[in-house]
Amino acid sequence: RNKDFVILSADYSQIELRIIAALSEEENMINAFENNEDIHSSTAALIFNTKIKNVTNMQRTNAKTVNFGIIYGISAFGLSNQTNLSRKESKELIETYYNKYPKLKQYIASQISFAREKGYVETLLGRRRYLKDINSRNSIVRGGAERNAINAPIQGSAADIIKISMINIQSKFIERKFQSKMLLQVHDELVFDVFKPELNDVITLVKYEMENAFTLKVPLTVDIDYGKNWLEAH
Repeated sequence: RNKDFVILSADYSQIELRIIAALSEEENMINAFENNEDIHSSTAALIFNTKIKNVTNMQRTNAKTVNFGIIYGISAFGLSNQTNLSRKESKELIETYYNKYPKLKQYIASQISFAREKGYVETLLGRRRYLKDINSRNSIVRGGAERNAINAPIQGSAADIIKISMINIQSKFIERKFQSKMLLQVHDELVFDVFKPELNDVITLVKYEMENAFTLKVPLTVDIDYGKNWLEAH
Protein backbone atom coordinates (compact mmCIF):
# COMPACT_ATOMS: atom_id res chain seq x y z
CA ARG A 1 0.00 0.00 0.00
CA ASN A 2 1.19 3.54 -0.86
CA LYS A 3 2.42 5.21 2.34
CA ASP A 4 1.44 8.61 0.97
CA PHE A 5 -2.25 7.76 1.46
CA VAL A 6 -4.52 7.22 4.48
CA ILE A 7 -8.02 5.78 4.83
CA LEU A 8 -10.61 8.34 5.91
CA SER A 9 -14.04 7.49 7.31
CA ALA A 10 -16.89 10.03 7.31
CA ASP A 11 -19.99 8.81 9.13
CA TYR A 12 -23.37 10.50 9.52
CA SER A 13 -24.25 10.71 13.21
CA GLN A 14 -27.67 9.19 13.98
CA ILE A 15 -29.05 10.29 10.61
CA GLU A 16 -32.14 8.07 10.78
CA LEU A 17 -33.20 9.53 14.14
CA ARG A 18 -32.57 13.03 12.81
CA ILE A 19 -34.75 12.28 9.79
CA ILE A 20 -37.63 10.90 11.85
CA ALA A 21 -37.40 13.93 14.16
CA ALA A 22 -37.64 16.21 11.12
CA LEU A 23 -40.40 14.27 9.37
CA SER A 24 -42.53 14.01 12.51
CA GLU A 25 -41.73 17.59 13.61
CA GLU A 26 -41.40 16.26 17.16
CA GLU A 27 -40.21 19.27 19.17
CA ASN A 28 -38.59 17.39 22.06
CA MET A 29 -36.44 15.39 19.68
CA ILE A 30 -35.67 18.39 17.45
CA ASN A 31 -34.61 20.45 20.47
CA ALA A 32 -32.24 17.71 21.62
CA PHE A 33 -30.50 17.65 18.24
CA GLU A 34 -30.42 21.45 17.96
CA ASN A 35 -28.83 21.65 21.42
CA ASN A 36 -26.30 18.99 20.43
CA GLU A 37 -27.46 16.73 23.25
CA ASP A 38 -26.89 12.99 23.24
CA ILE A 39 -30.28 11.89 21.89
CA HIS A 40 -30.35 8.64 23.87
CA SER A 41 -29.55 10.38 27.15
CA SER A 42 -32.11 13.07 26.32
CA THR A 43 -34.75 10.41 25.63
CA ALA A 44 -33.86 8.56 28.83
CA ALA A 45 -34.19 11.77 30.84
CA LEU A 46 -37.68 12.29 29.40
CA ILE A 47 -39.06 8.79 29.79
CA PHE A 48 -37.49 8.12 33.19
CA ASN A 49 -38.32 11.63 34.44
CA THR A 50 -34.82 12.64 35.49
CA LYS A 51 -32.10 15.10 34.51
CA ILE A 52 -29.68 14.20 31.71
CA LYS A 53 -26.73 14.30 34.11
CA ASN A 54 -28.46 11.71 36.32
CA VAL A 55 -29.25 9.22 33.53
CA THR A 56 -27.73 5.81 34.27
CA ASN A 57 -26.00 3.64 31.68
CA MET A 58 -28.86 1.14 31.83
CA GLN A 59 -31.47 3.87 31.31
CA ARG A 60 -29.55 5.21 28.32
CA THR A 61 -29.20 1.71 26.86
CA ASN A 62 -32.93 1.06 27.18
CA ALA A 63 -33.75 4.46 25.67
CA LYS A 64 -31.37 3.77 22.78
CA THR A 65 -33.09 0.44 22.11
CA VAL A 66 -36.48 2.16 22.01
CA ASN A 67 -35.21 5.03 19.83
CA PHE A 68 -33.90 2.72 17.14
CA GLY A 69 -36.66 0.16 17.67
CA ILE A 70 -39.39 2.69 16.95
CA ILE A 71 -38.07 2.99 13.39
CA TYR A 72 -38.78 -0.71 12.94
CA GLY A 73 -42.10 -0.73 14.79
CA ILE A 74 -40.77 -2.45 17.90
CA SER A 75 -43.31 -4.17 20.16
CA ALA A 76 -43.29 -4.73 23.92
CA PHE A 77 -42.33 -8.34 23.22
CA GLY A 78 -39.45 -7.27 20.98
CA LEU A 79 -38.22 -4.67 23.47
CA SER A 80 -38.28 -7.15 26.35
CA ASN A 81 -36.18 -9.56 24.28
CA GLN A 82 -33.55 -6.88 23.65
CA THR A 83 -33.38 -5.48 27.19
CA ASN A 84 -33.57 -6.59 30.82
CA LEU A 85 -37.17 -5.34 31.01
CA SER A 86 -40.23 -7.53 31.43
CA ARG A 87 -42.94 -7.42 28.78
CA LYS A 88 -45.12 -5.33 31.12
CA GLU A 89 -42.26 -2.90 31.78
CA SER A 90 -41.52 -2.74 28.04
CA LYS A 91 -45.16 -1.96 27.26
CA GLU A 92 -45.18 0.83 29.84
CA LEU A 93 -41.88 2.21 28.52
CA ILE A 94 -43.16 2.36 24.94
CA GLU A 95 -46.36 4.09 26.12
CA THR A 96 -44.30 6.62 28.09
CA TYR A 97 -42.06 7.14 25.07
CA TYR A 98 -45.02 8.04 22.86
CA ASN A 99 -46.44 10.30 25.58
CA LYS A 100 -43.16 12.23 25.59
CA TYR A 101 -42.92 12.19 21.79
CA PRO A 102 -46.59 12.59 20.76
CA LYS A 103 -45.91 13.89 17.25
CA LEU A 104 -43.76 10.87 16.56
CA LYS A 105 -46.72 8.62 17.33
CA GLN A 106 -48.95 10.76 15.09
CA TYR A 107 -46.41 10.57 12.27
CA ILE A 108 -46.21 6.78 12.46
CA ALA A 109 -50.02 6.50 12.38
CA SER A 110 -50.22 8.91 9.44
CA GLN A 111 -47.60 6.94 7.48
CA ILE A 112 -49.55 3.71 7.91
CA SER A 113 -52.79 5.46 6.96
CA PHE A 114 -51.16 7.00 3.87
CA ALA A 115 -49.78 3.62 2.82
CA ARG A 116 -53.18 1.95 3.21
CA GLU A 117 -54.80 4.58 1.02
CA LYS A 118 -52.09 4.99 -1.64
CA GLY A 119 -50.39 1.61 -1.56
CA TYR A 120 -46.93 3.15 -1.15
CA VAL A 121 -44.79 5.50 0.94
CA GLU A 122 -42.20 8.04 -0.20
CA THR A 123 -38.76 9.28 0.76
CA LEU A 124 -37.93 12.97 1.16
CA LEU A 125 -37.02 13.10 -2.53
CA GLY A 126 -40.18 11.31 -3.65
CA ARG A 127 -38.85 7.81 -4.27
CA ARG A 128 -41.64 5.33 -3.66
CA ARG A 129 -41.73 2.01 -1.83
CA TYR A 130 -44.81 0.06 -2.88
CA LEU A 131 -46.43 -2.08 -0.18
CA LYS A 132 -48.71 -4.65 -1.77
CA ASP A 133 -49.52 -6.29 1.57
CA ILE A 134 -50.49 -3.14 3.49
CA ASN A 135 -54.18 -4.11 3.42
CA SER A 136 -53.67 -7.85 3.76
CA ARG A 137 -56.21 -9.77 5.84
CA ASN A 138 -53.32 -11.70 7.35
CA SER A 139 -52.29 -9.69 10.42
CA ILE A 140 -48.69 -10.96 10.37
CA VAL A 141 -48.22 -10.09 6.70
CA ARG A 142 -49.97 -6.74 7.18
CA GLY A 143 -47.82 -5.98 10.23
CA GLY A 144 -44.67 -6.45 8.18
CA ALA A 145 -45.95 -4.02 5.56
CA GLU A 146 -46.86 -1.51 8.27
CA ARG A 147 -43.32 -1.67 9.67
CA ASN A 148 -42.00 -1.05 6.16
CA ALA A 149 -44.35 1.93 5.86
CA ILE A 150 -42.62 3.41 8.90
CA ASN A 151 -38.98 2.65 8.17
CA ALA A 152 -38.79 2.85 4.36
CA PRO A 153 -39.16 6.66 4.21
CA ILE A 154 -36.55 7.03 6.96
CA GLN A 155 -33.95 4.63 5.62
CA GLY A 156 -34.74 5.64 2.05
CA SER A 157 -34.33 9.34 2.85
CA ALA A 158 -30.98 8.61 4.52
CA ALA A 159 -29.95 6.84 1.31
CA ASP A 160 -31.12 9.84 -0.76
CA ILE A 161 -29.07 12.25 1.34
CA ILE A 162 -25.84 10.27 1.29
CA LYS A 163 -26.10 9.82 -2.49
CA ILE A 164 -26.50 13.58 -2.95
CA SER A 165 -23.37 14.10 -0.87
CA MET A 166 -21.48 11.48 -2.90
CA ILE A 167 -22.33 13.22 -6.18
CA ASN A 168 -21.32 16.62 -4.81
CA ILE A 169 -18.08 15.35 -3.28
CA GLN A 170 -17.03 13.54 -6.44
CA SER A 171 -17.75 16.65 -8.49
CA LYS A 172 -15.54 18.75 -6.18
CA PHE A 173 -12.76 16.15 -6.21
CA ILE A 174 -12.70 16.30 -10.03
CA GLU A 175 -12.93 20.09 -10.06
CA ARG A 176 -10.00 20.45 -7.67
CA LYS A 177 -8.00 17.66 -9.35
CA PHE A 178 -7.49 15.78 -6.09
CA GLN A 179 -5.46 12.59 -6.07
CA SER A 180 -7.70 11.42 -3.23
CA LYS A 181 -10.54 9.07 -4.14
CA MET A 182 -13.90 8.07 -2.73
CA LEU A 183 -13.79 4.29 -2.31
CA LEU A 184 -17.17 3.12 -1.11
CA GLN A 185 -20.33 3.70 0.89
CA VAL A 186 -21.02 1.58 3.98
CA HIS A 187 -24.55 2.33 5.21
CA ASP A 188 -24.33 5.92 6.54
CA GLU A 189 -20.56 6.13 6.07
CA LEU A 190 -18.31 7.15 3.19
CA VAL A 191 -14.77 5.79 2.95
CA PHE A 192 -11.95 7.60 1.15
CA ASP A 193 -8.36 6.92 0.16
CA VAL A 194 -6.75 10.29 0.86
CA PHE A 195 -3.46 11.68 -0.40
CA LYS A 196 -1.78 12.96 2.77
CA PRO A 197 -0.97 16.48 1.46
CA GLU A 198 -4.71 16.86 0.68
CA LEU A 199 -5.94 15.53 4.03
CA ASN A 200 -7.03 18.79 5.67
CA ASP A 201 -8.73 20.02 2.50
CA VAL A 202 -10.53 16.70 2.03
CA ILE A 203 -11.76 16.66 5.64
CA THR A 204 -13.13 20.19 5.30
CA LEU A 205 -14.76 19.47 1.93
CA VAL A 206 -16.28 16.12 2.89
CA LYS A 207 -17.67 17.38 6.18
CA TYR A 208 -19.24 20.42 4.52
CA GLU A 209 -20.78 18.52 1.60
CA MET A 210 -22.20 15.76 3.79
CA GLU A 211 -23.63 18.10 6.42
CA ASN A 212 -25.15 20.37 3.76
CA ALA A 213 -26.37 17.78 1.27
CA PHE A 214 -29.97 18.34 2.34
CA THR A 215 -31.69 20.82 4.66
CA LEU A 216 -33.73 19.31 7.47
CA LYS A 217 -35.34 20.84 10.54
CA VAL A 218 -32.43 19.40 12.50
CA PRO A 219 -28.71 19.72 11.74
CA LEU A 220 -26.88 16.88 10.03
CA THR A 221 -23.56 16.09 11.68
CA VAL A 222 -20.68 13.97 10.44
CA ASP A 223 -17.95 12.23 12.42
CA ILE A 224 -14.61 11.98 10.63
CA ASP A 225 -11.47 10.02 11.44
CA TYR A 226 -8.59 8.49 9.52
CA GLY A 227 -5.76 5.99 9.81
CA LYS A 228 -3.56 3.52 7.98
CA ASN A 229 -6.55 1.22 7.41
CA TRP A 230 -10.32 1.11 7.88
CA LEU A 231 -9.98 -0.23 11.43
CA GLU A 232 -7.73 2.65 12.48
CA ALA A 233 -10.13 5.09 10.82
CA HIS A 234 -12.72 4.14 13.44
